[in-house]
Amino acid sequence: MADGGRRPDKAMVDRSEGFGERLLGVLLDRAHEMPPQLIAPLIAEEVARVGGRDVSILLQDYGQRVLVPLAGRWLSVGEPEPIGDSHAGTAFLYATPVEVPQADGVRMYLPLLDGSDQVGVLALTLDTVDDDDRRLLRRLAGLAAHVLVTKNSYIDQFFQTRRREPMSVAAEIQWSLLPPLSMFTPQVAVAGILEPAYSVAGDSFDYALNDDILHVATIDAMGHGLDAATMATVAIGAYRHARRADVGLSGIYAFMDRAIAGQFGPEHFVTAQMMRLNVATGHLQWVNAGHPAPLLIRNHQVVRQLESATTLPVGFGGDEPQLSEQTLQVGDRVLCFTDGLIEEHEAGGKQFGEEQLIAWVNRIEHAEEGVRAVVRSLSHALIEERGGITSDDATLFLIEWRGGAADHLATLE
Repeated sequence: MADGGRRPDKAMVDRSEGFGERLLGVLLDRAHEMPPQLIAPLIAEEVARVGGRDVSILLQDYGQRVLVPLAGRWLSVGEPEPIGDSHAGTAFLYATPVEVPQADGVRMYLPLLDGSDQVGVLALTLDTVDDDDRRLLRRLAGLAAHVLVTKNSYIDQFFQTRRREPMSVAAEIQWSLLPPLSMFTPQVAVAGILEPAYSVAGDSFDYALNDDILHVATIDAMGHGLDAATMATVAIGAYRHARRADVGLSGIYAFMDRAIAGQFGPEHFVTAQMMRLNVATGHLQWVNAGHPAPLLIRNHQVVRQLESATTLPVGFGGDEPQLSEQTLQVGDRVLCFTDGLIEEHEAGGKQFGEEQLIAWVNRIEHAEEGVRAVVRSLSHALIEERGGITSDDATLFLIEWRGGAADHLATLE
């Protein structure tokens, strides 16, 4: 190895523990075996070590309308913060710290990011803030998010905090099935939402990023209630199984088709759309089994619908589906949605259609930046337009292609 690539001698490296390492290390060390209900108070205790006070941990509710404070010792519990109109909401939606000067110091709102999924917001007040505080608290918030997500499976408190109204059993099943609602990498960003959040049954989505291939599926199982939720569970399970076996899109469709027909019989079906996006080249492929055509968005404007050959819904034994293809440009977005979005009726009885949806997308695309903010605003605007009433499930899933091959090692520097 050349001298320039030689690693420093171990004896030459300062391995003593500094304040920041000790702070983060204590949280990590103590969290391993700590009861889940004590994790949030532990985070508040660690924040206090850097002079933080009035600490709040705010989690998004299932409807993505407010951030709800988590209760616990040493935690400040106030009223929920609206996501669309608050400092905490800005930190959450755009994954960026927000600082608000106050008479007694500076109120900080730090996004709780587990990977790139926004879990919520850590809020605290400091007398003064400098760059060392910002760096340390940003890292502390990241570690806190990871610990909260890890402990989430062991306790019901986090689920209960996020609920703002009663949830149906079918919706309980669907929410437990979902991947994180958003993902952001240098090459691609995605965000999804289900409505109505507390009673959704047959709609769902799934995605995975395997090397340079983003896999996406949106589904809509026939019917309502537990029957639809059960069918959706089988459909997503079959999709994941075939995807993880490295089966192509046509093979995935066939596998899902056999699973639904074999379990539920020939009179039951699931509409579906499966996609593969090469995030290095922008090459998009998809199979449409009964869904509305996705929208291609360029420069914050819908340029066209991605019309394609369709096959029968999953469960009906359709022929081998025809793959459709599109090459994306950097910055392009693709909006996938189920028919519950466009076949819903206004309070006065007029049916929403694709033209009205396109008008809403154009308006919101010009007002919002991030994919998560766009999906959330579009979903809530359409529901409010309907008078807050939905008669069918609706799924929105937005993909943004950000560019070609990235130097992944650069993100480690």
